[in-house]
Amino acid sequence: MSAAMEGSGEVNAVDAQNNEINASQTSVGVKLPLEKDEQRNTESSEKESRTPHTTIDVDGDDQKQVHKDPKQSSSNGNQNGTGPGSTNQQVTTDETTTKSKLLLVVLTASIAVVVVALLWSFFGWTSGLPALVVAIIVMLLVTLGWRWFYIAAVTTKRDITALWAYIKLLVLIKRYERRNVSISDIFQMNVSKHPDKIAIISETQSWTFRQLDQFANRIADIFHSHGYKKGDVIALMLENRVEFVGIWLGLSKLGIITALINTNLKERSLVHSITVAKCLALIYGEDFAETVESVASELSAKLYQFNNEINKAVRNSAEDLATLMNSSTHVTSQPSTIQHPNHHDKLMYIYTSGTTGLPKAAVISHSRYLFIAAGIHYTLNFRSQDVYYTPLPLYHTAGGVMSMGQALLFGSTVAIRKKFSASGYFSDCVRYNCTIAQYIGEMARYILATPPTEYDRSHKIRMIFGNGLRPQIWSRFVERFNIPKVGEFYGATEGNANIMNNDNTVGAIGFVSRILPQIYPISIIKADPDTGEPIRGADGLCKRCGPNESGVFIGKIIKGNPSREFLGYADESASTKKIARDVFKKGDMAFLSGDLLTSDERGYLFFVDRTGDTFRWKGENVSTSEVEAQVSNIANYKDTVVYGVMIPHTEGRAGMAAIYDPQREVDLERFARDMAEALPAYARPQFLRFLTNIDLTGTYKLRKVDLQKEGYNPNVIQDELYYKTPAGSYETLTRDIYDRINNGDIRF
Repeated sequence: MSAAMEGSGEVNAVDAQNNEINASQTSVGVKLPLEKDEQRNTESSEKESRTPHTTIDVDGDDQKQVHKDPKQSSSNGNQNGTGPGSTNQQVTTDETTTKSKLLLVVLTASIAVVVVALLWSFFGWTSGLPALVVAIIVMLLVTLGWRWFYIAAVTTKRDITALWAYIKLLVLIKRYERRNVSISDIFQMNVSKHPDKIAIISETQSWTFRQLDQFANRIADIFHSHGYKKGDVIALMLENRVEFVGIWLGLSKLGIITALINTNLKERSLVHSITVAKCLALIYGEDFAETVESVASELSAKLYQFNNEINKAVRNSAEDLATLMNSSTHVTSQPSTIQHPNHHDKLMYIYTSGTTGLPKAAVISHSRYLFIAAGIHYTLNFRSQDVYYTPLPLYHTAGGVMSMGQALLFGSTVAIRKKFSASGYFSDCVRYNCTIAQYIGEMARYILATPPTEYDRSHKIRMIFGNGLRPQIWSRFVERFNIPKVGEFYGATEGNANIMNNDNTVGAIGFVSRILPQIYPISIIKADPDTGEPIRGADGLCKRCGPNESGVFIGKIIKGNPSREFLGYADESASTKKIARDVFKKGDMAFLSGDLLTSDERGYLFFVDRTGDTFRWKGENVSTSEVEAQVSNIANYKDTVVYGVMIPHTEGRAGMAAIYDPQREVDLERFARDMAEALPAYARPQFLRFLTNIDLTGTYKLRKVDLQKEGYNPNVIQDELYYKTPAGSYETLTRDIYDRINNGDIRF
């Protein structure tokens, strides 16, 4: 059902100071227990109180899990008739099959009508009526096939459960829509119900609903007094902490739209994210003062620095927000002279990367926030008394909407963490008495790799939910940690093609009903596996994929329907690129996910791969066009190709840059330093290849595919190869290093 999520940057390398794992680095480590049970991680088994947690910067939002080997996706596309060369043949075959089936149906119907009419005429209704029933059954068997009845029988419970949850969701949405309530209005209801219940808890903070509301009201009071009003946009760049929620919640009471900035962003990406949303101000934590300082001259937005202490120095042009907050402690209610936000007004922008390059600000309205948070609540049967654990960043949909929404909308308690810790995951769940925990795929792998502890099975977790849990480790994860249920979902922050696995089916990211697919109109259509471009028939319309056939996942757009509407991005031109028109009939529209999925006979859906010029690494979507531009600039404008390569036992694809540099002029030390300044950790290339020749007359797409197939294998590549070390430098990739990477001895 409803679930939205956009990718976010999870990191995985050891920092010498605090064991923090950084996505820009590789680390020499131990094979994770993915293939053989006898493999063991050699991390120290000392008790947590004496051992620092292994920490990982995690951004949790649009991770998709790989159900099939992505290397096979292209060939699968051709086998399934989705390759460009097979388009005409496939269309002809489909048309022939359709005509044959139609002829059989007409023939069967004609015979059935004649037989029933004769029996009714000569023997009356006592014979005619049974004959009519038999005729109807025969017609259904001919048109649907006997397998349809079998599939309907084995999936009815699943579909009815989901349908009932969907009905409850729509009833709730309709009720709030009629009352024109905002997210802050619903939160206020929960404040009134249980003001002294813990709303959000972390390692260092524990705030009740009353405290969170009072903080939000002070924020509203300050920014109202500074002249900000409904419809204005203010950017927020802050780490996971209770104040993060309080700030955007307070701004929402004024009708101000908060742009939630990915804290990994730097330089051009950061400036773009602030300017594309037309932000009038930027609120940032003191941890990001240096990052903001480096781009301050390029920003027109007013700056508010939020320090950990009052009366602490801020940059000359910035306001000291913490001190301003301290002077507004008397405020206990929101300002009265404000324009109340409406149910369908914009609430926030959540940034997502895609095939067009720089981050795009996806629109989240009050109604969509409600739909996402309530959708997963009903679909997975959450309860208001549940305590949730999420170490995912709050600036993305997974942590900031799906988990935090349970507190704001349903009065639950949510435990957060500044940075994800694999060794501290279940100990945190025990500490906070959590009943539901959130994950993304990489996290599950890291947790499974930790040594057994007393917390593995002593928690009260009744369910984990998230996306990207690999089928290869799914069963072992739930067995080791005694997890009764997994709620795997798939979706995009901006999209309407969001699905949910509600019945624990291993590896499935969701399902589409084979009985009543019209209720939630999502489909898999035939498309070019490389570009994601839909393949159309002679009539100009798209073609649906059959079971076990890979294609692009889409969601039908229906304006005014909260579950089917596509709100798009702050940049309207970017929105149009995600819409397909004339899909199954002239004039209809659908959201293009950009992902290849496949379905089985029962309607379960499985992720295959991403399409186009985007790959996924450390929980983030990485745009090759954006990375190519930065690499080329740093390499003195040399021809550059960037692509993702598979590393055994590693989630997603690692970035690799092929640079045309026959004279070897690039200074690797300077290159590494400049890359660290120009790109977020997850976007920096993990491998470099220096090309000595390049076919500039060949098509760019084909050349990239050829390079990607060769990967980082020195056994087949004659060019110089380098890999990124834990220290952030690039070292020569020898055959020995290659073997160690593939064996899991060197991890990224």
